Amino acid sequence: MFQKDKFIEDCKATVGEGQKAIRELVSEATANPSSIIKELGEPSEAGVFPIYNDDDLTIINFIWAPYMTLLPHNHNMFAVIGIYGGREDNVFWRRIGDGVGNDGSPDVEAAGADSMGPGQVATMGKDIIHSVANPLSKLTSAIHVYGGNFFEPPIPRSQWNHETLIHEPWDMDQTRATFRDAGIRYDAGVAAGV
Repeated sequence: MFQKDKFIEDCKATVGEGQKAIRELVSEATANPSSIIKELGEPSEAGVFPIYNDDDLTIINFIWAPYMTLLPHNHNMFAVIGIYGGREDNVFWRRIGDGVGNDGSPDVEAAGADSMGPGQVATMGKDIIHSVANPLSKLTSAIHVYGGNFFEPPIPRSQWNHETLIHEPWDMDQTRATFRDAGIRYDAGVAAGV
């Protein structure tokens, strides 16, 4: 049975052991999606909902609106992602050229993909670049655990423009706006009966 406070304490005690140890905790939690919903509530709106944040650990409840996508980005820290509702499609990217936008050509190219549903977990090393999409017409919910401070990382993070694939500094305000705008579209669809 998932208990938020116990999960936080377990992650705090385990984060120093690395992403494999955190993956075990996330796998255990997402093995019973209904217990997460019972503890955190039925997802009803898109957003980035922090559960815990400190210098060496961040736990976030991400709720993805239907059909929303988030541009390619990195974390500069390990990440463990566990799905407890819906589906999350990840495209993985690799740097090309100088990889930092100095010559005006794309700085990343697609290098692989993964699609995850409830109970599935992905681990990402600190250098992974990925973009995320919810391909479904319903909300997708996931617990993300990071081996560092997601909101104020010590090493500046990066993102890559959806259209040009050119490097930009990571912008958390833009990320929040993406979730907000996708949520507004979702709410409008619900109100219209779509």
